[in-house]
Amino acid sequence: MKKYLLPSIKLTLVMLVLCCGIYFLLVASVGKLTPGNGGGEKLRVNEKVVGYANIGQKFTEDRYFWGRPSAVDYNATGSAGSNKGPSNTDYIKMVQDRIDTFLVHNPSVTKEQIPAEMVTASGSGLDPNISPASAYIQVKRVAKARGLQEDKIAALVDQHIKKNPIGPDVINVLKLNIALDELKNGTKF
Repeated sequence: MKKYLLPSIKLTLVMLVLCCGIYFLLVASVGKLTPGNGGGEKLRVNEKVVGYANIGQKFTEDRYFWGRPSAVDYNATGSAGSNKGPSNTDYIKMVQDRIDTFLVHNPSVTKEQIPAEMVTASGSGLDPNISPASAYIQVKRVAKARGLQEDKIAALVDQHIKKNPIGPDVINVLKLNIALDELKNGTKF
């Protein structure tokens, strides 16, 4: 028994140092190389932090582009999906309610035209991005609410498309809405 006990204790101590010490320092060091130095990329308007680039926010006014729905009501302390499947009646009702709300605010759109991401929450519940299709379908509503021409709003959407070489192109909703407020030199945040 002594033959196995001492090597087991040594191995446990080595793994503790590796997993709890060296690994932590390595991850923290890599984080310092990212935008925001590991603290997240803060977005500011007039030197005031209005949000983080990688955390979705709730926009419900017609004058703003809406992001994906959130299963956690955009609470960044507890990100999660809803864990409800497509056969769950509560989930089906929730999605239908989102479709109905979207159609009320976007009367020129049909149910079939709504991208699925606009009525279903992401896995984290905090997705900051939408597809270009989800932004373009909202252009008419945003332009009308702001009293601007649709082509001006569509051009702004074009400018905010982040090309992705290995996945779908995306648009950061918060960055797009900040730029939208800057169109008229008035900031709402």
